[in-house]
Amino acid sequence: MSIRNLDRLLAPKSVALIGASTKPHSVGAVLAHNLFTGGFKGPVLPVNPSHPAIEGVLAYRSVADLPIVPDLAVISTPPDAVPGIIAALGARGTKAAVVITAGFGEGNKQADRARGQALRQVMLEAARPYLLRIVGPNCVGVLVPGIGLNASFAPAAALPGDLAFVT
Repeated sequence: MSIRNLDRLLAPKSVALIGASTKPHSVGAVLAHNLFTGGFKGPVLPVNPSHPAIEGVLAYRSVADLPIVPDLAVISTPPDAVPGIIAALGARGTKAAVVITAGFGEGNKQADRARGQALRQVMLEAARPYLLRIVGPNCVGVLVPGIGLNASFAPAAALPGDLAFVT
């Protein structure tokens, strides 16, 4: 594996949250809360076509509407939307994404696994022309406590220190 674009993943200057939500206890709402309260100093750009604001911050209807190109995108949308979002992010110049969304081949039923694996391949093909690095899908997220980045749905923030946890 190369180190290409790991800086955008582990030391982003800006983060977009695609699938930000106001629905209590939803993954999109927990992600938004964690991103806005973790202490990250850069802009956090929530994307949701149905809400004008998330956590009191102006929300954008789509990736195309973002005022800047985010270094990192965190995606929590239905799985069928993910490949198109990855393509749109790549076309804008985003270089790293964390796909929280499940539904990419991890199910118990053979038909669900096959469909999900095909969707995962479409997602990867959408990223390839742009060299967009992807963590996930179906992951908890990324935490970088040293810069206040909690791009996860972990219930508590990690504290800065000398120990790393990667799963």
